[in-house]
Amino acid sequence: MLIVVVPIFILVPWVLWRYRRGGRGAYRPDWDFNWGNEAVLWGIPIILIIVLSSALWAHTHKYDPYRPLGSDPLDIEVVSLDWKFLFIYPQQGIATLDYLALEQDRPVRLKLTSGTVMQSFMIPQLAGQIYTMAGMTTQLNLMADRAGEYRGRNTQYNGDGFATQSFPTVVMPAGQFDAWVRDARQSAQTLDLSTYQELLKPSIEHAPRYYGSVENGLFERVLGSFTGGHEHAKATSAQPSPGHEQHLQHTSTKGAEQ
Repeated sequence: MLIVVVPIFILVPWVLWRYRRGGRGAYRPDWDFNWGNEAVLWGIPIILIIVLSSALWAHTHKYDPYRPLGSDPLDIEVVSLDWKFLFIYPQQGIATLDYLALEQDRPVRLKLTSGTVMQSFMIPQLAGQIYTMAGMTTQLNLMADRAGEYRGRNTQYNGDGFATQSFPTVVMPAGQFDAWVRDARQSAQTLDLSTYQELLKPSIEHAPRYYGSVENGLFERVLGSFTGGHEHAKATSAQPSPGHEQHLQHTSTKGAEQ
């Protein structure tokens, strides 16, 4: 930017001084073209556009949230709810509510959707923002190279509990992560469709929950509840599932009361 601004601040006073009345600038009333001036006036902007466009192209692809970061990623399915986040680990067969555990130095592939209104998922110290939308999936790839605890949250307003909708993201070495998975499997709670329908009710959670087993295909059923039973929104009309109807009725009643 300075390559454009600095010459202007230098040349404008110089031109005004040189070509003032009585100045030393040559008077050329018939002058209309100069290749040198044209090359500078057009060449510098063209070069700047090429440089900026190249940098934009390279960084857009480098930081593409859908770009895989390595082989053997840790797959996690994320469902945003009012006012909490559900994390399903299909490879480990477990799930958590408002607690995200990651393995250090291992690529992570998040597949996200929403069971309610559109929300914005973000862990500022680990990855950029990505939207979650009902009946659709988005994807976010990340890799944490430093163990520790980081705060993730919803950054899009979605009602009364918005300010409290955050969760700890704990990055741990491989051995510690495996031990955490074994401990989580000891939980007697099961995440199935009926449990999920209870989670659909708007609530503020004060402590994480752990589910030792997960119903197969639950994430796809969440998507199907908004797309007429299909994983992808191909149908022109869709009937919501009983769980979705329950959520809509609850929201409508709450709005009427307010």
